[in-house]
Amino acid sequence: MAVDSGRIEAAVAEILAAIGEDAARPGLRATPKRVAEAYAEFFAGVGVDPSAALGDTVVSDGLGELVLVRDIEFRSICEHHLLPFLGVAHVAYVPGDRIVGLGRLATVVTTAAARPQLQEQLTEQIADSIQSGLAPQGVLVVVDAVHGCVTARGARQAGSSTVTMASRGSLSDPVQRAGVLALVGGQS
Repeated sequence: MAVDSGRIEAAVAEILAAIGEDAARPGLRATPKRVAEAYAEFFAGVGVDPSAALGDTVVSDGLGELVLVRDIEFRSICEHHLLPFLGVAHVAYVPGDRIVGLGRLATVVTTAAARPQLQEQLTEQIADSIQSGLAPQGVLVVVDAVHGCVTARGARQAGSSTVTMASRGSLSDPVQRAGVLALVGGQS
């Protein structure tokens, strides 16, 4: 779904006027267009099913016990304040009878993140997409992010981050989950 650039540009010009700025002054003249272009990128995942990024899967034929991709960088926009949050996702799954190219897991993360979002929802959507797209034995998603709404306004906690987790299937078991979390933390 493409954003309506004209409407965004008009809305940004109105916001500038509402804060007492002149949208026609040289430093702001192109701002509405720049914001519309940025929003087209930030919200490219609206209306897109993240599990579609998994595409064709390969029969695993018993390949491995665990697949873990750490430190998948993403950026999203908080749906409460329309401010960015930036972080990393760690995605693990225990293959069932299908596996997928590792880059596709990153695409699931970035697609789910490219919409107005809450970190808790994002974590669940990633796990659900992998569960529905691959039918693995287990899924674990850990997301660690820094929120603009926490660092730049309100609490102004510049050094804090938020961690959320979602698990499915065999990786919901506390012992199995602890093993994966040790790997996420860099312990092999």
